[in-house]
Amino acid sequence: MATFKSDVPPESGTDDARSADTERAETERNRILTAARRNAGSVLGRGSDTETPSLQLAREYLSLGGRRRSKIDDNITDVRQWDEDPPEAERFWRERVETLSKDERKQVEDFLPTINTP
Repeated sequence: MATFKSDVPPESGTDDARSADTERAETERNRILTAARRNAGSVLGRGSDTETPSLQLAREYLSLGGRRRSKIDDNITDVRQWDEDPPEAERFWRERVETLSKDERKQVEDFLPTINTP
């Protein structure tokens, strides 16, 4: 059985149409993710004069080898930790992040790598 690609769009409501929609959606998601990573990289690489205090804390924690990851679902942030942090990162988290107010801590947690994206 031969497979070929047609320039004629599939008829609406068919399995082929749903497949094409999924492929387009995936392509769009990948394009948006690439742009977001590029934008985040440009912000992170600028230096401390453009970093918020919460971003600075998150970056310092991660630079110490911190392994916590955020899980964001419906704007609710939860921090997950599967592996133990190195002692310096654990001490930093306890002394500099856990002591923050709930709102300030959430801002730091929002800058951690998420489990939602690779």
